[in-house]
Parts: sequence; C-alpha cells; structure tokens
Amino acid sequence: MAEPLKAMYNKEFLHSLAGKVQRAYSSFDTEGFIAAAMAEPWEELELKGRMRRITQSLGEYLPSRYEDALRVLYEIDKDCVGFPYLIFPDFVEVHGQAPEHWELSMEALERFTSKSSAEFAVRPFLLREPERMMAQMLIWSRHENEHVRRLSSEGCRPRLPWGQALPMFKRDPAPVLLVLEQLKADPSLYVRKSVANNLNDIAKDHPALVLEIAKRWKGQHPDTDWIVRHACRSLIRKADPGVMALFGYAESEDSAPLVVGASLTAASEALKIGESSELTYELRVREGEPVRIRIEYGIDFVKASGKTSRKLFLLSDKTVPGGTRLAGTRTHRWADLTTRRHYPGEHLITLLVNGREAATTLIKLELPEEAEGGV
Repeated sequence: MAEPLKAMYNKEFLHSLAGKVQRAYSSFDTEGFIAAAMAEPWEELELKGRMRRITQSLGEYLPSRYEDALRVLYEIDKDCVGFPYLIFPDFVEVHGQAPEHWELSMEALERFTSKSSAEFAVRPFLLREPERMMAQMLIWSRHENEHVRRLSSEGCRPRLPWGQALPMFKRDPAPVLLVLEQLKADPSLYVRKSVANNLNDIAKDHPALVLEIAKRWKGQHPDTDWIVRHACRSLIRKADPGVMALFGYAESEDSAPLVVGASLTAASEALKIGESSELTYELRVREGEPVRIRIEYGIDFVKASGKTSRKLFLLSDKTVPGGTRLAGTRTHRWADLTTRRHYPGEHLITLLVNGREAATTLIKLELPEEAEGGV
C-alpha cells in the first residue's frame, strides 16, 4: 500500500528544514522546534494538520517580529521548492493577517507561490476583505510569472478542493469573472487549466452563466476553446441541453431516435468486493448524417446508508457516420479506493449515449470471503 501523503512531513524533513533555517538565523533552536512540531498527537494529524503544526512551530522559534521572520524565510526559499513547502505560504496565512502587514503578506504570497502554491493561503484574506483581495488578484492576473497568474485564478475558485469554500463567490461569481476574462487566452496551459477548473466550479451553482460565457468565448482562440471545453465538463456529464448543442452532440427526436438498438451485459452477475467484471456494450446509431456521440456507463453505487449514488465513466466521445454499429468491452474494478468505498448490494449499470439511457444490466456485489468470515 502506498505511503500516505502526510508521511512526507517526518523527522527527517523537519531536521532538513531546521538546518536550512539555522544557516540563515543562527539563534534558531533546532531541537526545540522539532520537539514542538512533533508533540502529541503528531501521529494522528493528517496532512493539513501536520502542515499547520509546522507553521505554528516556526512562529514560535523564528523572530517574533513578522517582518524579521519573513526575512529569514526569504533567505532560504530558493532551496525550499515543491509541495512540502506549502508551509511557507501557510506561514503568511497564520502570522500575516494583521492589517498593518497587508503589503508584506501580499509580497510574500506572490514570492512563495512560485515555489509551491499560495492558493490555500489567500483564501482567509479573501474571506475577510474580498474587494481588496480581488483587486490584488486582478493585478496578479497580469503578472509576468505564470505561477502568480495561476494564483489569481486558483486562489478564488469557489470550490477549491482542500481549500476553504468561498460562499460569497458561490452566490455571485462576478468578481471572479473579471480575473478569468483577463486569463482566457493565457499562453500557459498551467494557467488555462486553472481558469477551466474555476469555471467548472462556477457551473455547479450558475450553469446558465457558464453556458453564456462558453458561447461568448468559443471560437475566439484555440487556447480559449480548450478552456471552454474543459470548463463545461460537468455540464456535459449532466447532458445539459444547451451545452450539448454548443458542442455539437446529436439529439434524439421522436421521429428519429439517436440510438436504434443497444445492449449492455456483464460477464458475471455476482462478484465480491475487490474483484473485476467485464462489461460488454453494443449499439447502433440512426441512419443519415454523421453524428457526434458521447458513450458512458453509469453505476448506481450502493452507499453505507443503502441509498445509491451514480458515477459516470467515459467509454467514447467522437463523431461517427449515420448507421454506425459500435461495440466494445471495459473491465471495471470493484476494489475500494481512497475516494470510494464499496458496499454489498445490487448495483445498476446503465449505458448512456449523449446523456440518455440506452441499456441496463445489474450486478450483485458481495462481501469478500474474509469479511464474511469475520461477521
């Protein structure tokens, strides 16, 4: 089993960090810092908990004046690059929120984001002073450094994973859109991905608004077209009619259904959690003009409560001639993941074409033998 991500914050890392700090600040108490960081319940702390503990411990052992503490971090940040050093922008989040430190903190976030990322650290500033912080984000959106430009978008995503939610932008994303307009043809794919993800967040609360933006942006520039497509992925999965029409997916009509025949079968009707099943599908599209189709299968996963929740898996997305017969197989693993746990029960599997159900089959999922024996 892979080691959990939090394990990167260990005694070896803390010794390495302390050594760097001590070279810039000779009074730094290495042993005291490590002891404070690893005090109980260190082992129980998850990733962000360990990160915050290190940040707080740095605050105890660096100079007490925020300006002086930052000066020490500036001395070593060129050697502190990568995901583990999210602790640097986190230091700004924890220790730099006093009104008199605003300019210093903005300078530090701008500097540190290119070494790791300040996308989480900016969010308390946004929650406290949204107008002032969004003015700063707009300035950053014009920065020469792609990491800073990305921060201007990623930091204000309404639903950033692992980050604090921004309810004011869930309600009204207008301030965010000013930044995204500035970045819609950014030369950096790193930045464009963030713009697309931000719009995808917004689409969960304001689908009609994102559809309007997609219509307005589409066709302006190939890079912008990539953003539009990626930004609309959740709406495409939901088969939103306006988005499906925008991207040219064929519609079913009463007089001419898109799919004129379809089947979906599973090699085994019953299997244990942890095993795999082979799904076989076949369908034929209507005669006539070429059509763009998106073929998916959805599984109604049984939850711990006994209720079900559907997740979609893409099989194919392409344009085919009218009358085409399409067939294929897909192996689906029923092993538990960090993001999904399986439970016994009947799981409905559905073949969908452009969001419409075309065929179904049923799988009975059972507990593995060792789990059965332990009951």
